[in-house]
Amino acid sequence: MRRLLGSLLLVGGCATTGLYVNSLRKRSESHNVPVYQERRTPEFFRKILAEQTTVSQLEEWPELKIPSRSEQIVRLQSETEFDVLVIGGGATGCGVALDAATRGLKTAMVEKFDFSSGTSSKSTKLIHGGVRYLQKAVLGLDYEQYSLVREALQERSNLLRIAPHLAHALPIMLPIYTFWQIPYFWAGIKCYDMVAGKHVLKKSYFVSRSKALEMFPMLNQQKLRGAIVYYDGQHNDARMNLAMAMTAAQKGATISNHVSVLSLLKDASGRVVGARVYDRFSKKEWDIHAKVVINATGPFTDSIRTMSEPKATPICQPSAGIHVVLPSYYSPKHMGLLDPNSSDGRVIFFLPWEGKTIAGTTDSPIELTHTPQPSETSIQFILDEIRNYLDPGLTIRRGDVQAAWSGIRPLVSDPSSKNTHSISRNHVIEVDNNGLVTIAGGKWTTYRSMAEETVSRAVREAGLQTSSSSSTLGLVLNGGEQYHPLLFVRLIQDFGLEHETAYHLAHCYGDKAAEVAKLASFTGKKHPLVGRKLAEDFPYIEAEVLYAMKEYACTVTDVVARRLSLAFLNVQAAEVAVPRIAEIMGERLGWSWSERESQVKEALEYLDSMGNKVRHEIRNSFQEKHFSEQELVNLKMKFLEFDKDNDGQISVLDMRKVLENLKQRVTEQELRELIAEVDTNRNQTIEFDEFVQLIASLKAGTVTDSRFGALIQQQDLRRKEYSDLSTKIPVEKSGGGV
Repeated sequence: MRRLLGSLLLVGGCATTGLYVNSLRKRSESHNVPVYQERRTPEFFRKILAEQTTVSQLEEWPELKIPSRSEQIVRLQSETEFDVLVIGGGATGCGVALDAATRGLKTAMVEKFDFSSGTSSKSTKLIHGGVRYLQKAVLGLDYEQYSLVREALQERSNLLRIAPHLAHALPIMLPIYTFWQIPYFWAGIKCYDMVAGKHVLKKSYFVSRSKALEMFPMLNQQKLRGAIVYYDGQHNDARMNLAMAMTAAQKGATISNHVSVLSLLKDASGRVVGARVYDRFSKKEWDIHAKVVINATGPFTDSIRTMSEPKATPICQPSAGIHVVLPSYYSPKHMGLLDPNSSDGRVIFFLPWEGKTIAGTTDSPIELTHTPQPSETSIQFILDEIRNYLDPGLTIRRGDVQAAWSGIRPLVSDPSSKNTHSISRNHVIEVDNNGLVTIAGGKWTTYRSMAEETVSRAVREAGLQTSSSSSTLGLVLNGGEQYHPLLFVRLIQDFGLEHETAYHLAHCYGDKAAEVAKLASFTGKKHPLVGRKLAEDFPYIEAEVLYAMKEYACTVTDVVARRLSLAFLNVQAAEVAVPRIAEIMGERLGWSWSERESQVKEALEYLDSMGNKVRHEIRNSFQEKHFSEQELVNLKMKFLEFDKDNDGQISVLDMRKVLENLKQRVTEQELRELIAEVDTNRNQTIEFDEFVQLIASLKAGTVTDSRFGALIQQQDLRRKEYSDLSTKIPVEKSGGGV
């Protein structure tokens, strides 16, 4: 009876919530909260899509026509004065550069590392309004939170339409384990739909227990009462950021990565009028003059602000969000999962992405760094949380973590706040006494509206003359202009690509995919005809490395992390691909052998921050904890079975002899890949401590599916067979002896 009464009270509260949300919407209209004009409604976008060229009508493949990076550097050096100089090439910075360029402003943008090299490539890969922010808005009567959610839901709709090749709607399941939560969560998700209004992707719905298990078989069945399914957006964040940068270049912006700001320039009155910059590759310094400078450096906002005003009060509070990547079998291909009540009050997402499963995120304070590392504690926290929602029969193994990363969120700090997960993701635009415009905080989803507001503020502050108002709402990004969902079929038919590769190219490069396919080399096979793979079990091909350089990729890390997503999907596969990427880039760019080695080393250091370093640390700890002195002696004997020349290390030649004894034939490349799996110090051999680390990791389950581990098992079986034969057949009966 008490439970029934509670449910009735909650239903009554739901009705009140609906009335409150409606009142907030009316209030937003009276406060001139930005809304889409009628000409930009979904009907407007449908008309655009209806007028697009169909895949069968596409006679010629469009090309990416932008200046090269070297041409952009020359323009940055030779231009007398720009209207706008943007510092930072993340989502916000590229959004600002694009908005300014479309208004006819002479725009420059510089990025210290690579486009999307920081926070913008290390998100949860969602384009969303924020369900929990709406919960805070309703329960706390917080109008600011409501405005943030409403704006984000509008921008979500726009982003899915301007980059159809990179973004899509994703159903997300919210499992329910107590009856009283059904009306509570149902009301909350329906409010989410209601706030989205005409921009709702698809309406949410409730499913029964049996239907929930049918849709998400991995769910924990115990006490499951049903589930609610709602829709948000998902994208390839790094490629989306890059599409914005390329579109800005197409619209006339002068942009470059790997150009850092050394100091800000000031006139006689102290006003900021540009920046002193440094190009990593030419080693040159020069001044860029501009009428207004916009600081869009994310979590590093305060470092630029103090260049203008050394005593400026910090406004950004960095927060670490850690994600892990698991194999695809942990989640359905087209259904995500939301845990709204983790053990410490955070929200955990469990999402399919690029053929893998992403789980995250954490939310905790962190020291500011360019290379944040995921901690083992945070990784274990995420694994422990998802164990609560998945079937007990599905073992969550630490060794199944194929990549892990930490992204630093640029939260706007609140001096009264005690923890970062109580801080709003809303943004702040500040103009200091020297005229430096800073945009800080915000969400990935709202980058466009943030950029529009920032440029408008900069135009007013600097008295700039524009040729038009902002036109980025509805502006299709690079690759999406003539994209069609069946584009991959044309790629298969026109070029003879493998199905998986063609699908990847179409959804990564959009209507520019044929440019990549034209660069693909012959495989020497009947099928696929072209498209040599960079890594087994992944669709990435060598031609993408060549095309990446057209997209301003300058380093191996630029390619493996941002042009491709390999570093985010499987660190070990990325390690295998790194030397070949360096070889391809080195041949095209004329790198010396020392430069190639330097590039490989830098890329491997980056991969350490993607979960490799913590994985190696775990290996070492397992060796100490899991082996006795006698076991280490036994392992030494096993090691000597591979170390044929007894020189203390297993070389490629040693491996070949072992495989010949097992009657297995492999290529030289495959042999080196076997070595690379275990070779943690990168000296092309396996030493005893590395051998022990692998055995310890296999024993503890922190490494699975190891080819070298499988080889050790075959050796053990072979030894056992010989042992059994010698026991069962005496030598005098076997024809042996003298």
